[in-house]
Amino acid sequence: MSNASAESFDCVAVGGAARAAAIAGLLLPQRCELCVERTGGALLCAACTEALPRVVAPCPVCALPSARNAVCGACLALPPPYVATVAAVAYAFPVDRLLQRIKYGGRLALAQWAGAALAAAVRDTLASRRSGIRPDCIVALPLAAARQRDRGFNQAREIALRVASDTGLPLAAPLARITAGPPQTALPWTERRRNVRGAFAVRAPVRGGRIALVDDVMTTGATLAEASRALLAAGADRVECWVVARTLPP
Repeated sequence: MSNASAESFDCVAVGGAARAAAIAGLLLPQRCELCVERTGGALLCAACTEALPRVVAPCPVCALPSARNAVCGACLALPPPYVATVAAVAYAFPVDRLLQRIKYGGRLALAQWAGAALAAAVRDTLASRRSGIRPDCIVALPLAAARQRDRGFNQAREIALRVASDTGLPLAAPLARITAGPPQTALPWTERRRNVRGAFAVRAPVRGGRIALVDDVMTTGATLAEASRALLAAGADRVECWVVARTLPP
């Protein structure tokens, strides 16, 4: 958790939160977060997990629906700085409620569910990737220091800890958020890119690295694109985005 006067923040070691959650699941009877059915050690029952909304035939670059999983017209016309996106689920009911409980309700146990769901989607994608290219490390999208201090945690890092544990990839922290504009959720889609312009700085070597940026939700992709630009400008070779949920177009 955050220290009220700190400039930077620490977290449990990779795998520590997952082990604690596993022990709690054995000691305390669990019920599904959505339907309250008994689930053993899981946070969601099998039926609710199966019914979660998915992105059908996602574009491999932006993860929005596209014919036959091909690169969509928008990404062909104006390629984003990141080269690929993996999204575990679609940001629709009830996924939106689950992720809001993490971010605004402090239900950090649900970050374990979110991280496990994302890790499963990542494993499937990497196994089917023709190029065989894998990231060298995982980087959680950082919050501005003041916002993390107010919230007490960074939900992206909590999710990334589980993804790192499940995939065996190291979790790195070369990226810092150096500006804190209004929350993206409070802005129209057309203003989100301007709101995050110049928001990130790279404070550790990334030259030649292949990086997977982890966040909870991708809406317009403006924040992840700006973070990708900062990493690429610092010498990273390749950036892709791993998100729990992808917002579908209105």
